[in-house]
Amino acid sequence: MTKYIQIFIFILTLSACGQNATEMKTLENAKEKFAEFIAKKKFYAENASPNISDEKLRPILTKKINEVAVDFKQISESENPTDKKYQEAIRIGLLKFPEMELGFDSEDRERILLYFQEIMDIVGLQSSNGQLNNFYYGFDPNEVKD
Repeated sequence: MTKYIQIFIFILTLSACGQNATEMKTLENAKEKFAEFIAKKKFYAENASPNISDEKLRPILTKKINEVAVDFKQISESENPTDKKYQEAIRIGLLKFPEMELGFDSEDRERILLYFQEIMDIVGLQSSNGQLNNFYYGFDPNEVKD
């Protein structure tokens, strides 16, 4: 990539970060979708995803991801749900999953992110603003680096 293109992308990124919060309309069936999500069994083998790496983690991780869903549900039921409020809930939610303390592996981390994506889909949130990439990779691969 040429230096000019990198600068252009950097400016676009800065301008996107500085944008005001976008009000979001809560989907009619969001309440039911949140109830279904919270009630379902999590971190079990399904589709191509393996079982949790350590059975002792299942109730801990399930509780934490359900807390994130409850936070999203509260925002969706508020007067003014915005993308920024949901992204802040993602930031706070990801802090609930300290890898070193809990001892989960990369496949567990991937499952956590899939659940975050599922929660985002319930409210129609298109972007975590790079936070999910930062959680999984330790950086956002979409960011331009020199």
